[in-house]
Amino acid sequence: MIATSRLYWCLGGLAVWGLVAGILPAAFPLWVGACGVLLVAALADLLWLRRATPPTLEREVPDSLAVGVWTEVVLVLRSYERQTLDLELFDKPPSHCDLDGMPASLRLPGDKRARVRYALKANERGEHQFEPCDARIRGPLGLLFRQVEIGTFEDEQAQTFRVLPNFKAVSRYALMATADRVGELGIKKLRRRGSGMEFSHLRDYRQGDLSRQIDWKASARRSKLISREYEDERNQHIVFLLDCGRRMRARDEHDGGDKLAHFDHCLNASLLLSHVALKQGDSVALATFGGHELWVPRQKGPSGMNAILEQIYDLQTTTAPSDYSAAARRLAAVQRRRALVVVLTNLYDQDNAELLEAVSLLRQRHVVLVASLREAVTEQTLDEPIYHLDDALRVAAGHHYLSHRDKTHQELQGRGVMLLDVQPGELSVQLVNRYLAIKRAGML
Repeated sequence: MIATSRLYWCLGGLAVWGLVAGILPAAFPLWVGACGVLLVAALADLLWLRRATPPTLEREVPDSLAVGVWTEVVLVLRSYERQTLDLELFDKPPSHCDLDGMPASLRLPGDKRARVRYALKANERGEHQFEPCDARIRGPLGLLFRQVEIGTFEDEQAQTFRVLPNFKAVSRYALMATADRVGELGIKKLRRRGSGMEFSHLRDYRQGDLSRQIDWKASARRSKLISREYEDERNQHIVFLLDCGRRMRARDEHDGGDKLAHFDHCLNASLLLSHVALKQGDSVALATFGGHELWVPRQKGPSGMNAILEQIYDLQTTTAPSDYSAAARRLAAVQRRRALVVVLTNLYDQDNAELLEAVSLLRQRHVVLVASLREAVTEQTLDEPIYHLDDALRVAAGHHYLSHRDKTHQELQGRGVMLLDVQPGELSVQLVNRYLAIKRAGML
């Protein structure tokens, strides 16, 4: 049992009354009587609480949540008491989750149901489980709480949920694409009717068509101008080479941003590009390095997204270094057909020689795009005011780091390596735009 604030106020009042009774003997009998009344009231609360039946709880939560996205959770409570229960609830999801709406207070009428809603945001992927919900039942006189755990299940799976990479961006893209509004997401479609690489069908000539699009034989047969319609080539291959090393554990939450690691941003971006590529008729495969050596074979068609999600949703970073050369050799051994290889990593200046060796190996057969994440904290350091020597040293170190990083990127680009250097929040859109540009240029 736990004392309520009301009981503490009563005890405080009796303590003051006791001091007065020590000075005025006439007040002593009244003080003793008040102590007795409070004792009886507390015992009444105690007996009622020991006899009260806690409510049952069912938790309504989706089987799969998207990392970093607020999701509504509903607690359904059922009382078996005739008397109204005053409750305070605190649900207990995994410690990495953020909560909005907890703790919650409610009055649960006798033999009735009530629903309590709150928002939950999971910040780590994988399989997770709720602990039983803590509930405090207030006595009828408001002097004592009884704390119990509710929401326990014999079947542990009833409290288990999965946290997947953020597939909300994929859903939003699909919705926007249906309404032909993907430009609102920052994605440039670069659509020029009839100017793709693969023949699609014949159609009537339209003003603005190029002369090379006109099919003269079909025009002669139909006695009117007929144009060939082309589309981007299909059945091409996209392979993600995903770094799971220690550098990908970095987060930018210090600047008020989200709590996602750079690795999670890479997973989210790879999912969005996978969705776009599969919709384009291309196939998608994925390999990891830096402590994990996972190979997700080529996926194609509508079921490909689910197959990729099942393989990578609980993938985590490691403390291992990133060996680009070994990763390139493993990928070259399993991916024989020409593909767009997208390397998702965080480049440092000391990676230059090793990455060049890896890219040189992959470029013998593939088109290679390196996407390197920029840490926001480094750039913010450059704008900090300088008051002391330590501030000056920190700003100088930031300039030194960025200059070496830029030099590395320039050398890679000078060797013909396609490079994206973006902050984590910009990666998804920039990656899709570059993929569409590569297809439009016929580089695959």
